[in-house]
This record gives sequence, C-alpha cells and structure tokens, in this order.
Amino acid sequence: MLNVIDHGPADTNEPPLLIVHGLFGSGRNWGAIAKRLSPNRRVIAVDQRNHGNSPWFDSHTYEDMAADLAEVITHFGGRMDVCGHSMGGKAAMVLALTRPDLVNRLIVADIAPVTYGHDQNQNIQAMRSVDLSKVTKRADASAQLAAHIPDTTLQSFFTQSLDVKEQRWRLNLDVLDAEMPKILSFPDISGRFEGPTLFLSGANSDYVAPEHRATIREKFPKARFAKITGAGHWLHAEKPREFVASLEAWLSHSAL
Repeated sequence: MLNVIDHGPADTNEPPLLIVHGLFGSGRNWGAIAKRLSPNRRVIAVDQRNHGNSPWFDSHTYEDMAADLAEVITHFGGRMDVCGHSMGGKAAMVLALTRPDLVNRLIVADIAPVTYGHDQNQNIQAMRSVDLSKVTKRADASAQLAAHIPDTTLQSFFTQSLDVKEQRWRLNLDVLDAEMPKILSFPDISGRFEGPTLFLSGANSDYVAPEHRATIREKFPKARFAKITGAGHWLHAEKPREFVASLEAWLSHSAL
C-alpha cells in the first residue's frame, strides 16, 4: 500500500479527506494544509507510487494511481472525500470515474481531464545532474540545481524529495521520465462521476481553460468552478489560507 500520513482521527461526523499530491511532490508537502483541515475532519495524505516513501513500480499510469488510491480508501474503511492537485487531480478523477463507490465528493486542484503539451522531463534531467556525492545538506543540491532551474521556489520544492542522509532522490526518476507521455495525458474513460465536484484553480494559471469546461461537465455533470485570486498552478502553496478556506466553505455547503 502507499505510504500515508494520517492527520486524525478528528472527533467529528465529517467524512475523512484524502489528499493526493502532484508530480514530484509528496504527502509531506501538504502537511500544513492537512493540519489546518484536520480539526474538522480526519485528513490522510499519501505519497503516490514512485514518490516519497511509497513503493517504486515500473509503470506510472492513471489507472495504476487510481487503483493505489482505492486500496488506501478501502484500508481505512470506505468512502472518502478526495482532493487531488495536478497529477494527483487526474489520479483522483480517474478514481472517481472508475470507483465512484469510494468517493463522496471530489476536489480537483488546477488540472483538467485533458492532455497537456508542456513537458517536465527537463526537471528530471536537472535532478539527475546533481552530484549527490557532494550533497551534505539540501542547500548543496539547490546550488547545483540553480544551473538548470533558476527559480528558487522550484529548487526548494524538488529538494524536499531528496534523502540527504542516503544521498538519493525519493523519486523514481527513470520511470517518471519514461512514463511522462502518460502523465501528461488523460485516459479514455467512458464513466461519469455524479457526485459533487469542485474544480478549484489559480486565477493566474491556464491549466483549466474555458475550452475544457465541456469535457469536464461531460464527465463530472455536477462540477462547480472557483478560482483563487493571485495564485498560479501551485495555488495551495502560494495561497494556503485561501485554499483551505475555499475547501472548507465548499465542503460545508455541498450535499453528500
């Protein structure tokens, strides 16, 4: 089973919330968000396959990831609300479409069920370029990454997946590189999820475009859309308080 970080149980009648991170992330990245939400409900954050402390596999498809999430939900006793960001949002959508019996409500953070043209392989190459034998602290890795990735925020994000003591990445870079076309795409699934669904996006992001709405509504007929002002694709990290407030407001007003 996937590695999980269990923030709970909360002593409430609210259903538990499963948080699913995006590419190159981990459940640990969502610790602050999970803690802010956990007084009102049990919150469980996962490390997806080939990420964090979860097992490594030779494949990384959305069907794989959805099956992993289904195993976690079943292990904890049944249905959950599910929130997924980016790649995690796609995995959460596939779970809802294929196993609607396991999902109460769905929150999709800044991603649509479509194929994207951008590539992430350059970031994999940047991480591969780091001479881990010369890394004794995360700042050492950031300094090396700077030659390829000038954005200090991204440097910090990537090095959170670095095991400094073991001098290894907690990312299966070879498989993520090979499976990148599948990660950028979205599988052809004929199902529909009839439960409440929120597509929450950063106002400065173009990941969920107006032309995507027809496809979204076809698969998620109860979809609602909201944006967080001043946020981009990493809306939960850029505007954490607003992100939590948006989730809590929607969860409190959307009927199960």
